[in-house]
Amino acid sequence: MEQYDYLIVGSGLYGASFTYRAQKAGKKCLVIDKRPHRGGNVYCENIEGINVHKYGAHIFHTSNKEVWDFVNSIVPFNRYTNSPVANYKGELYNLPFNMNTFHQMWGVRTPDEARRIIEEQKHDAVVAMKAAGVSEPRNLEEQAQILIGKDIYEKLIKGYTEKQWGRKCTDLPAFIIRRLPVRFVFDNNYFNDKYQGIPEGGYNKLIEGLLDGIEVKTGTDFFDDRSYWEGVADKIVYTGKIDEYYGYRFGKLEYRTVRFEEEILDCPNWQGNAVVNYTDREVPYTRIIEHKHFEMFGEKVYENPKTVISREYSTEWKDGMEPYYPVNDEKNTSLYGKYKDLADKEAHVIFGGRLAEYKYYDMAPIIEKVLFI
Repeated sequence: MEQYDYLIVGSGLYGASFTYRAQKAGKKCLVIDKRPHRGGNVYCENIEGINVHKYGAHIFHTSNKEVWDFVNSIVPFNRYTNSPVANYKGELYNLPFNMNTFHQMWGVRTPDEARRIIEEQKHDAVVAMKAAGVSEPRNLEEQAQILIGKDIYEKLIKGYTEKQWGRKCTDLPAFIIRRLPVRFVFDNNYFNDKYQGIPEGGYNKLIEGLLDGIEVKTGTDFFDDRSYWEGVADKIVYTGKIDEYYGYRFGKLEYRTVRFEEEILDCPNWQGNAVVNYTDREVPYTRIIEHKHFEMFGEKVYENPKTVISREYSTEWKDGMEPYYPVNDEKNTSLYGKYKDLADKEAHVIFGGRLAEYKYYDMAPIIEKVLFI
């Protein structure tokens, strides 16, 4: 029955990148995807002339020139720089935490002034922990306050994090927030990487380039006829949920998921930025994305009289929902280990990507892992 060298289950970035490499090596590939479109979570839908990131904002960033040159050989990337803004009860703060943030928070003008306030608040947090009889942070709240102090934690971390995880910060493990980026310079560039941008024309252009000349079947679920699909290729590249592949024999892994509320607005520029985080607990969504700002800059924003925004709501994952973020606590890490032990023994299956490896990936490391390692 074998007709192909590889059956790739999933046309997201891992599956598409693997297929590209396999095709260049002379292998015959078939890609199937249960969704009605290619591209997995990087898929964009063009609405009112705007490329809308249907599964959340995706911003490509890397310091690896080889990776950057490679993706630009598929499609040119623009010069988008990620500079999110935080909205706390109507107060606006620049992210990541930098001198603009500190000026907005306390009115300070010099790095020494900002550092002095932060160090005082960090000291107060340590003293409070010692008074409680503990020497190490017991939860995310204590960890955050010894890293950045009370003011920034209360306004810019606490509410946002509790919405993201659906739990109080005092109930979340400290390891989630071991490090926080703090810059004592006026720099709103969120990433430290040398290169960042968005594909000109949207991420569909990148996926189309990676899958150029490849047979792809969308709307096709591997599990609807598993025995058939297992027989069509010498090897399988599986990018879906690893627990589903093994019939949930040890139980189901847990995820956080995101619900999107999309709206077309009759104005050319609604919030003035691609990403605005809402950090107070009372606002039910975590952030609003205004998609046109990923690809339209300066006065070009006003050439299109409409805009599209997406409100993002973080929630617990249930069957039938799209799994987004692995819950990397002790319980799930242990459970994943059992499935990985099975996967490591598979001679004819390659498990790769966010769901198959139960690991959150940025995009560039996926490209690097598949194509250059």
